[in-house]
Amino acid sequence: MPQTRQPAAVRRHHLDGPTNVELAHRECIDWHDHTVHQLIHPSRGVLQVSTAMGAWAVPPHRAVWIPAGVPHSHRAHGVTRMRTLVFNRSVDPLSVDRPTVLAVTPLLREVIVALTDEGPGPALTPQQCRNLEAVALDQLRRVDALPLHLPAPADDRLRALAALLHADPADPRTLAGFGVAVGASERTLSRLFRRETGMGFPQWRTQLRLHHSLTLLAAGASVTTVSTACGYGNPSAFIEAFRHAFGTTPGRYRNGTGPAPDAT
Repeated sequence: MPQTRQPAAVRRHHLDGPTNVELAHRECIDWHDHTVHQLIHPSRGVLQVSTAMGAWAVPPHRAVWIPAGVPHSHRAHGVTRMRTLVFNRSVDPLSVDRPTVLAVTPLLREVIVALTDEGPGPALTPQQCRNLEAVALDQLRRVDALPLHLPAPADDRLRALAALLHADPADPRTLAGFGVAVGASERTLSRLFRRETGMGFPQWRTQLRLHHSLTLLAAGASVTTVSTACGYGNPSAFIEAFRHAFGTTPGRYRNGTGPAPDAT
């Protein structure tokens, strides 16, 4: 999932209600922002949300809150069903200034589906919509934010290092080894990672590998293949890291069977 700098021109999209859109594998929605807050839930597939601050990976059973006015773009991995709700600027249950990935409770998931479905049944009345939106807001105040952000470094040496790992997440080089490739000492790179991403290099690389694993699983790769491609020594280590980050095992995620019984 390579990082993309925000372009100079950002299109403003005006939304006045829920949306339900199917995106093809690798289909992109270019840079834009909204005058309202947006809650996005991919009920199928994986959605990568990018901003100038970095990228967020959003699998099913998760949602991302995008504050009003934040320029962002989307890329689908696997055929992706993107459902969105919108809320006025005055309604802000999270009080955040950047996209935030959230755990989605079963109740919140059903509310999102009900508000975005376009099936043959009777349409919801305005009062029913308001009631469901109130339930959604109550759930949003209760759910946990998840650390699924991959910060985008600005320093040219860090960007060169990041490009190497995006090209090959399994690259086993140490920070000192990457330093030889990008022309900086291990100490300098370590300091820059902390300053620019708020993470140490090992934590940032783990986040990148987990982001990459979602795209490979969405494309149909086996758990063993993904584990190797993402640099894990064995599938068990990959499965545990994936379950901790995404609330389900990669096998259950790949098969579309949802979170494990003890997952959030």
